[in-house]
Amino acid sequence: MRVGVLTGGGDCPGLNAVIRAVVRKGIEAHGWEIVGFRNGWKGPLEGESRPIGLDDVEDILTRGGTILGSSRTNPYKVEDGVDRIKAVLAEQGVDALVAIGGEDTLGVAKRLTDDGVGVVGVPKTIDNDLGATDYTFGFDTAVHIATESIDRLRTTAESHHRALVVEVMGRHAGWIALHSGLAGGANVILVPEREFSVAKVIEWVERRFERQYAPIIVVAEGALPEGGNEVLLTGEKDAFGHVRLGGVGTWLAEEIAAKTGKESRAVVLGHTQRGGTPTAYDRVLATRFGLHAVDAVADGDFGVMVALRGTDIVRVKLSEATAELKTVPLERYAEAEVFFG
Repeated sequence: MRVGVLTGGGDCPGLNAVIRAVVRKGIEAHGWEIVGFRNGWKGPLEGESRPIGLDDVEDILTRGGTILGSSRTNPYKVEDGVDRIKAVLAEQGVDALVAIGGEDTLGVAKRLTDDGVGVVGVPKTIDNDLGATDYTFGFDTAVHIATESIDRLRTTAESHHRALVVEVMGRHAGWIALHSGLAGGANVILVPEREFSVAKVIEWVERRFERQYAPIIVVAEGALPEGGNEVLLTGEKDAFGHVRLGGVGTWLAEEIAAKTGKESRAVVLGHTQRGGTPTAYDRVLATRFGLHAVDAVADGDFGVMVALRGTDIVRVKLSEATAELKTVPLERYAEAEVFFG
C-alpha cells in the first residue's frame, strides 16, 4: 500500500512530528510506502512528491515548520483540479492521503472525500479554532511564545513608563490572545469574539498609570473596535478568500497615545508565533495524532479527522470538524471578564 502525506496552510510547530509518526508507524507496523507531497494541495495537483523513509524522519521531531513545505493552494479554484489530483494519485499508485492542516486544508479534504478520494485529516492550527477537537497541535507553542514575549515586554514597558500593545494572531478566534494574555498578566485582552470600547481601554490604561505601573494590552489581529472594521494589511485575498489582517495593534497604540498623552508602543509578534521548536506538549499531541491517523487509514476509515477529546484521541467526521470555527465561548470565562474590555 502507498500512502501520501501533505501539510497545507500556514506552517506550525509540530507538523514534522506528525509526519514522523505517520512514516514510522506506516513503515514499521504495516510495511507501507510513504509518499510526501510537496507544498500542500499543490503537490498532488501537480505531481510534486518524493518517497519518505525512516532516515528522512530520524531527526525532525524537534524541528519547526514542515519538511514537505506548505501552501494555500485550493484545487477547487483550479480548472479540473479534482481530476488532476485523482490522475496523479492513480499514476503514483497512492491509495490514501493523510492531510495535515486547518479549516481550509481539511475543507478540501472533506470535499475530496465526497468526490471519491480516501483522505484522513489531522488538525493543525496555532489558532486552535478548528471544530470537533479540544486542542490542535501548534497552539501550545504559539501561546508559550506569546507569553514569553509579554514577559519580556513588561520589563521594558515598566522601565520607560509606557503602554505596550501586543498584537497576536487570531483572525476570527481569540484563543492565543486569551491564553497568552492571562498567562502573561495582561491588563486588557481584546478578542475577535467581542467588539471593544476604545473609551474603556483608555480608562483601564489610565487607571494602570495612576497606580504607577505600565499597562500591557494584548489584542488579536481580528479584534474590532465598536462599530469599526478589520484593519487590513492588503485587500488581496488568498485562494480561500482570506484577506491579510494586521495593524490593529499599531492603530490602538496611536489611539492610546493621542487620548492619554502617554507614550505608547505596539509590538506585532506575527510569524514568530509559528516558528521554532515545538513544545513538549505539541510534540506528544502531534505524534499521537499521526499514529491514530495511520490506524484510520489501515481501517479504511476515510472522511474522518483524528481529534482530541479530553485525553483521548477519537475520530470525527471531516464534515463535523469543518462545519464551523471554534471561537472563544466568553460566557465560560466569566472569572476573567475583567480582562475583556
